[in-house]
Amino acid sequence: MRIPDDSNLTSPPAATILITPQCPHCPAVISALVALLKAGKIGKLEIINIVEHPEIAQQKGVRSVPWTQINTLELSGALTGQELEKWVAVAREQQQSNYLPHLLETNRLQQAIEQIKSDPQQLPDLLMLLNDLETPMAVRIGIGAVLEEFEGTHLIQPAIKPLLSMLTSEHQQVRADAAHYLSLTADKEVIPALEPLLDDPDTEVREIAAETIEEIKK
Repeated sequence: MRIPDDSNLTSPPAATILITPQCPHCPAVISALVALLKAGKIGKLEIINIVEHPEIAQQKGVRSVPWTQINTLELSGALTGQELEKWVAVAREQQQSNYLPHLLETNRLQQAIEQIKSDPQQLPDLLMLLNDLETPMAVRIGIGAVLEEFEGTHLIQPAIKPLLSMLTSEHQQVRADAAHYLSLTADKEVIPALEPLLDDPDTEVREIAAETIEEIKK
């Protein structure tokens, strides 16, 4: 069989999955990865039993399985074939910003923080998830934790523009969140945009806006 010449194409990513024999979800994830391998969407697949190789789980900081790595993307849980195919595309196109919500939803805050530190321009896209009330609560909480980590540093500056745009949202929760997170910027130039919220129809929004303005003025 002739091997096709793919020298002009981007190499498909490599995948690794950590499993245990007792894991009920591991076989389905392995099957989905094998299907991607056969389809040429991943170029290499390594399956590691961490009962036999606990040192690998320790090295990678893995506490539960199935755990899958696609190039540099570390994914936890029983992902479907469709989800894995999505992450393969992300890895191949190096669209790291799509990876941040997954990190937050799977309680890997520090990894998300390091991702943003390496590329602060990922932060505005992440913040826009606050506009969607369907965004999982774990992600919303994680976004707040990221902003608190960057409080008073230059890394929070890319957050100002998207937060200002949320002050006029039709959703009370979005306006309240944006007003609160703007307090972390310590930027007095945001005060004029906050002042209209002092007359907001929602009591909580009015209170948060007033607190933010007072805190920034200090």
